[in-house]
Amino acid sequence: MTTESIERSEATTDGGCACGGQTRAAAVEAPETPRERVNRRWNEIMQETRVAQTGVQILFGFLLSVAFTPLFHDLSTFDHGVYVATVISGATATACLIAPVSIHRFLSGQRMKDEMVEVAHRLMMCGMLLMAGTIGCTLLLILHVVVPGLMAKLLVGGVMIWFALSWYALPLWLRRRSARRAARQD
Repeated sequence: MTTESIERSEATTDGGCACGGQTRAAAVEAPETPRERVNRRWNEIMQETRVAQTGVQILFGFLLSVAFTPLFHDLSTFDHGVYVATVISGATATACLIAPVSIHRFLSGQRMKDEMVEVAHRLMMCGMLLMAGTIGCTLLLILHVVVPGLMAKLLVGGVMIWFALSWYALPLWLRRRSARRAARQD
């Protein structure tokens, strides 16, 4: 998704609120300049990054400590494999979610905020996908020990479907609904 397509999708929203069916007209809001828009989008990405970073860092810290527990060596080969996949997924999620900060630090003052917003957006999406995978693998590791057999895999599958629906399908559905509404108003 390019910066232009993101801006276009933002421009198609009516600026309204789904509060009891009441919406406020887009004309009420003052139009943004391109610079204001990119600054707002950068600030939003940084706020979102803070939330995601905290979650993945706590989870990753927990995962690193698991290998040093006495029961870790009693786990099956399958569980060790899941653990390795989980730690790698957590490490890569951490890298993706912290990368926008590094990019900002290296490129600050270079008048590249449009590019930084685009790259940070992509890194955040990748990081969120990896974080969902890390959470799923963590659940599988824990539930496979607590609820052996197929039940653990079914429970994890159900949770991962919920992640896919709430993190990806719902926002995409809302975007399409907003675009259809904007097309009808034109």
